[in-house]
Amino acid sequence: MAGIPFVPRIDDAPHGVLEQMSPLVQRIICANPSKFTYRGTGTYVIGGDRAVVIDPGPRMDSHRDAIAAALRRRECVGIVITHCHGDHSPLAAWLKAETGAPTYAIGPHRMVEGWTEDDDHDPSEETDDAKTDEEEKEGLDVDFRPDVTVADGDTILSTGGFTLRAVHTPGHTSNHLCVELAEERTLFTGDHVMGWSTTVVSPPDGDMAAYFDSMNKVIGRSDALLRPTHGGPVTDPQPFLRAYLQHRVDRENQVLAQLRAGTRTIPAMVKVLYADIDKRLHRPARRSVWSHVLKLHAEGRVRVAGGGEPRLLAEYEPVA
Repeated sequence: MAGIPFVPRIDDAPHGVLEQMSPLVQRIICANPSKFTYRGTGTYVIGGDRAVVIDPGPRMDSHRDAIAAALRRRECVGIVITHCHGDHSPLAAWLKAETGAPTYAIGPHRMVEGWTEDDDHDPSEETDDAKTDEEEKEGLDVDFRPDVTVADGDTILSTGGFTLRAVHTPGHTSNHLCVELAEERTLFTGDHVMGWSTTVVSPPDGDMAAYFDSMNKVIGRSDALLRPTHGGPVTDPQPFLRAYLQHRVDRENQVLAQLRAGTRTIPAMVKVLYADIDKRLHRPARRSVWSHVLKLHAEGRVRVAGGGEPRLLAEYEPVA
């Protein structure tokens, strides 16, 4: 799921076409473009006669058929899921049934008890567009359970002349997984780092403090190339990653400045901080702002005005 447009990577490959990206990597872009997915989900096929699929994508017949065509006369030996959002993992069930290949992931999506979508309902922002709420939510694939649960640093697969390793990057989701392709010094970054936009870090499963840590973790690596699920490749990772993280630091400082200026609610902050951004993105934007506020609250730099537990629609104040 996308955040606010950042540094776009030109990516005009056609939908449904198997594109050779490197000696070991092919990609198919799903025809599910949106304000959250850019031009669509990029499903990666790694290897030759023995292949691994990363993020098979949403349940769409056209994309299913494109993956089937890509794997014709090839053995699918593994299905790797970066996280369980509806544009990444749902087709894994079909692909596993079709090929018998096991699925690999950090784990299923973490469900948080005691939290409902009502926590994000602001009656002052009702809209006549009945589709708006659904378009602004990123579906969860709560049915997905990996056959093989991997941990940070594990070798996921080593077969057919290539090796894939797990890099756990919680933040966008708690089970977010990046995948290292050792032979090409490439990191498949899922939604942790995207090629066209920053990522929404949406509570309760999204965690901004964890996202900061995971960004520093990826910055500390020596990957030569990043391949996001959405957007084109990042060919010079270090300056891109540092700018990506600095964007978050700047946003955190802006949130603090708004609180010090007397802006007490997250929706009010979003109207100021994202004034130049399409208003259809304001609801996902305020969830990222909420994640910043939760991080600041946990650090003791922000408190709930009048006390109580932090909620998206609560009033906040800075701690002097």
